[in-house]
Amino acid sequence: MPGISDAAERARSALGEAHRHAANRREWAKSATEASVRATRASSALDGGRTELDPSGAIDDPTLSGAMRVAQALDGEALTNLSGTWKRAPLQVLARLHMLAAADLVDDSDRLGRPRPEPGVGERLELLAHLVTGGTRAPAPVIAAVVHGDLLALRPFGTADGIVARAASRLIAVTSGLDPHNLGVPEASWLQRASAYRSAAAGFAAGTEQGVGNWVILCCGAMEAGGREAVAIADAAQA
Repeated sequence: MPGISDAAERARSALGEAHRHAANRREWAKSATEASVRATRASSALDGGRTELDPSGAIDDPTLSGAMRVAQALDGEALTNLSGTWKRAPLQVLARLHMLAAADLVDDSDRLGRPRPEPGVGERLELLAHLVTGGTRAPAPVIAAVVHGDLLALRPFGTADGIVARAASRLIAVTSGLDPHNLGVPEASWLQRASAYRSAAAGFAAGTEQGVGNWVILCCGAMEAGGREAVAIADAAQA
């Protein structure tokens, strides 16, 4: 579809600029922490959760607490370990992400990390695993968008699938070298355009060429916007 290659390249350029920022050459961990906080709040809100702690400082929203646990798994040494597993066993990582995201959302702990038993779910997940582990030469922003969209459409676990899908998109960005330090905040753009995000996700799920293309372009645009936000975070850190 026309426009996808250009959108992917703009996303790559914006994230590259963030990584080249003077504040991120040595102190990128500070920017990554702020990006993680913003991404966590936005991802929680997109799944209907809260974005802030209660006045006492406690987390009384199960969606937000799940999003925070996922964010912790995508930070520091935990991210290094998770990235290594993602490259060889992405389904194992998806199960782990669901266990973190949905721990307070399901009554039966045996459901955590287990795909729904409906026909076709396992097969679709295997196809995604093949895609992630080298089954395509598509640009990283496109792969991230496709995996993100497919997980939203498939709802493989039945709970917290949006948080898992957005985390998977981040892992692809990290492991592909698109955003190795996890500085981007595409979730903020998706939240700002929540209606367009959900509409485009539905178009992707329909499987038409136009629907898939529109979703990929929207996701690439969010990565581009997330790169610009990462630059703003670095600017503030340097001020």
